[in-house]
Formats: sequence, C-alpha cells, structure tokens
Amino acid sequence: MASTTRCLASLARLSLSTSTRPSVVSTIPKFLVPSVATPLVRYASGSGSGGMKKKAPKKKKTYKTFRSYDLSPMDQVSLCDAMRYLRAFEVGQSPSSVKYEVSIKLKTNKNGPVIRNRIRLPFPFKTDTRIAVICPEDSPLALEAQQLGAVAVGEESLFESIRQGNFPFNKLICHTDSEAALKKANIGKLLGPKGLMPSAKTKTITNDFKATIHELLGADEYRERNGVVRMAIGQLGFTPKMLSENVKKLMETVKFDINNVDDNFVKSLDEVVLSTTHGPGFSLNGKFNPTDDKIKVEHLQSVM
Repeated sequence: MASTTRCLASLARLSLSTSTRPSVVSTIPKFLVPSVATPLVRYASGSGSGGMKKKAPKKKKTYKTFRSYDLSPMDQVSLCDAMRYLRAFEVGQSPSSVKYEVSIKLKTNKNGPVIRNRIRLPFPFKTDTRIAVICPEDSPLALEAQQLGAVAVGEESLFESIRQGNFPFNKLICHTDSEAALKKANIGKLLGPKGLMPSAKTKTITNDFKATIHELLGADEYRERNGVVRMAIGQLGFTPKMLSENVKKLMETVKFDINNVDDNFVKSLDEVVLSTTHGPGFSLNGKFNPTDDKIKVEHLQSVM
C-alpha cells in the first residue's frame, strides 16, 4: 500500500512539472484506479461454494379437483342413528326452529360446471317465501301478481328499491315483457351475490309467472358450491320417515343433474353428511334402520 502511494505521488509531481499540466487522473495507470463498476463486496453469483444463493419460494401445490378422502376407516351411520345422535345435541331446542341439513360432497373438477336446480320436497317446511315480480308498472300483470301473493311488483320502482338495499323478498321473478328493462337496469351485481338474479336457466324469467309462483311457494333451490351441495332438508320435529322421503327426493334430483353434466367433466357422489343447526355432522352409510336392535323406528317417531 505504501509503495502504491509513493508511486502515485511521484507521478503527480511529474505531471505538475510539465507546461501543459495535464489532469492528474488521466496520467494514473488505469490498473491503479479502482473501477466504479467493480463491486467492493461479493454478491451472490449463484455459482460456486462462496455464492450466497437465495432459494426461490416453493410453489404451493394446486389440485385440479376438490379433495376427497378414503371413507373406509370412517364410522358411518344410518339415517335413524344420525337423527338419534343429533337429537341429543338439540335437547331443549324448539323442534320447529332447528333444521336438518344435508351436505352432499361431490368428486368434481374445480373448473368444471356446477349443478343447480329447484326441487319440491315431499314434506316442505319453509313458510317464509316472499316473492317479487318484475313486470310493467300498473299493468294487468302487476295486478295479477299482487293477487297471487307477490310482496312487490313493478319495474323502475322495484329497481330503485333494490339499489337502495331494500329487499322485502327472497325470490324474484321477471316477466318476459320486462326482460329488456331488467338488463338495462344493470342490477345484476346486487342480485347475483344473493342468488336472486332471474334467469331462463332457473325458470325465473317466464311469461307464465302464475305457475312459477305456485312452484316457488312449495319448492326449494340448491346450488353446488366448492364441490358440495348443501340444503336444509327438514325440521327437528320430522319423523324418520318424513326426513327419509325428503333425503331420497334430493338424492334422486342431484343424481339426475350429475348424469346430465357434459361427458368431458367428471362428477360423481362422494359422501352424504347429515347435521343440524347446533349439532355436528354425521356421515351416512345409505341405510335407514338403526344399528341397535333395541331401538325401533316407532320409538324415534314418538320422541321427535
């Protein structure tokens, strides 16, 4: 280091003694001047034992289908046993306020088509259906809809109520004469998340809303979400026979929808789970009678 300093000093004095007085830096050999582009610290080069190579984060494994599990080691119960266990979890609850719910898990692709439908259960139990009808204002259609029990009718008045967040209904029907007005109103972003947007696929855009209203008053809708179809299937006060008929009807409809799915997509039943409002879920084995011979179906009917 000292010899380098002396060399630089002698070169500087030599340059000052000349008449042209060139720049000191220009007379210093380039190999003695540190280059600005040369890093003073060693960075990770990605090669060699001395490089500080940073590991790239691992990509999260993705699945094309929803996960399914082997059910063979799982304890599955009959419908009567599941009702008996769930009844124990609902002790003290009102039989009319607690609902049975069925969850049907499907083996299906994440990007595949979903199934949805409307079903009329043999033993309906919902009585809070409130229907609104989109039809021309102050028309004979509006008067007829009100006589059939619609809680709200009209076009622009109904659209404005929806924009303000006022939903006095939980079912919405649109007459074909008002379909253009519905599209122009641009309220799909408000109705869609609530499952209220009328469409021809769900038969809620119709020219015969009398039959549609009659069907909606005694029907329930279901829709596949994340590979599972969930639907309330009865009240806690239902007998095993009543609940069995409702479950059987739902399963038949879901199987029908699965068979009508495009052949390019795989969709099949995986598991059926019965639960209640405050209780856990029990996987069903497809049987009806209780496993305990001492418990009779008649006894379950008497305590429900």
